[in-house]
Amino acid sequence: MKKLALISVSDKRNIVEFANKLRKLEYEILATGNTAKLLVENQINCTEISDFTSFPEIFSGRVKTLNPKIFGGILMRRKNSSDIKEAESNGIIPIDVVCVNLYPFPNVVNRKDISHEEKVENIDIGGPSLIRAAAKNYEHVSVLTNPDQYLPFIEELGQGKISSATRLKLAYAAFSYTSFYDTLIANYFEEKFNFPKTEIRLNYKSSFNLRYGENPHQSAYLFGEFADYFEILHGKELSYNNIVDLTAAVELIGDLGNNACAIIKHTNPCGAAMGYNPLDAFEKALSCDPVSAFGGIVVFNEEVDQMTAEKLNEIFLEIICAPSYSEKALQILSIKKNRRLIQIKKHPSSHELQFKNIPGGILAQTKDNSKIEEMQLSLVTEKEYSQKELDDLKFAWSVCKHTRSNAIVFVKDKKAVGVGAGQTSRIDSVKIAAEKAKQFGHDLSGAVAASDAFFPFADGFLEIASHGITSVIQPGGSVRDEDVIKAANENNISMIFTGIRNFKH
Repeated sequence: MKKLALISVSDKRNIVEFANKLRKLEYEILATGNTAKLLVENQINCTEISDFTSFPEIFSGRVKTLNPKIFGGILMRRKNSSDIKEAESNGIIPIDVVCVNLYPFPNVVNRKDISHEEKVENIDIGGPSLIRAAAKNYEHVSVLTNPDQYLPFIEELGQGKISSATRLKLAYAAFSYTSFYDTLIANYFEEKFNFPKTEIRLNYKSSFNLRYGENPHQSAYLFGEFADYFEILHGKELSYNNIVDLTAAVELIGDLGNNACAIIKHTNPCGAAMGYNPLDAFEKALSCDPVSAFGGIVVFNEEVDQMTAEKLNEIFLEIICAPSYSEKALQILSIKKNRRLIQIKKHPSSHELQFKNIPGGILAQTKDNSKIEEMQLSLVTEKEYSQKELDDLKFAWSVCKHTRSNAIVFVKDKKAVGVGAGQTSRIDSVKIAAEKAKQFGHDLSGAVAASDAFFPFADGFLEIASHGITSVIQPGGSVRDEDVIKAANENNISMIFTGIRNFKH
């Protein structure tokens, strides 16, 4: 009996070599239009699908493989007497190898220069059907969907036959491939036409395994296109915790102004400042809490130069992250082999949903995209704020947004001088922020404070007032707002309500 292989590929990498080796193993090849043309041009005999089925490709190639002779040959059960009899009576020949990959919808779906109509034309119909049919009948059919599979497949086939374990593995890869493809299409239509989100379809390909998770006994994996956003210029591989902290650092720096620097430890800022240049910003950020900065992540939103690099080399840092580095800075920072140098290629999208696993499902929310520049700020006290205080308040608010709740941030001259994060009571966060400031020699007289949420009682505000703070920014919205406003007036402190809460759990 003939040994048939069907080939229909959009990605034609290595297909000529693969088809040539199939021919040497005495397989006859069925191929669709452009694939057949390429094979013939390379002196590889093949039969076009339309000649095999005695039915032409129609509708500009929209229909070419959807034919009982093709799908019957793939789906027939080789050991089922009824299937064998039906195949004989209908002139159906078994097809044992199906090599198919799909129109390049993943390559065009996010392109702005391609119309919706053209994107739709790049949605493959026959290809997924062929792949799924072959995968369903994996007990008898080998399905290949990736050029990387060709060489090991041919090597095994050359030894006599393909094992059932290999066919099963190929079938699994095939179903994963069509699932990924279909999810891209569904997500595109959902976003394009603003359909209600009734399902969560996560569609991230495996990138690589991480050494471990938050702790050494936990396994961890990286999925998706991390390399589209970051490039590791130097140092050992990133850990799970490194990636979580790096993400927090980049999201924070995206909310700060030019020549800003932030230092992150366990996702919380332990320093943040704006300066005249990157070096000035780093020195100011470091002064907030140089002890916690040890082993942390430093992130910039400007190029790191030689002078900044020399200063960075004075402290142990897990990661340095910036949009670019001068050549000399890279030379200096690369002296320490284990420290990672990361280049920010692009900032994370502000439109992606954020997820958390829960028993039986997933929580999803939109990102906190609130910007201080876009808020309606309300002065609620008798005392007004100065322009300098307003600049500091805005900076404090941006840092506080990226600090774990309950969060209090003290700022002076666009420099964080005290951070209280992740406490179960707001007054404890105030005390910690003040104690940190005192520990590292910062004078809080004339500083401002930001709170990520309202003060449920006046006690937290009064603790702030006791340290010489002149102005406070907070969301407002407490049933005791009047008590807090009264306390502010009695202590001659100006206060702004934003109307926006920034809890970060």
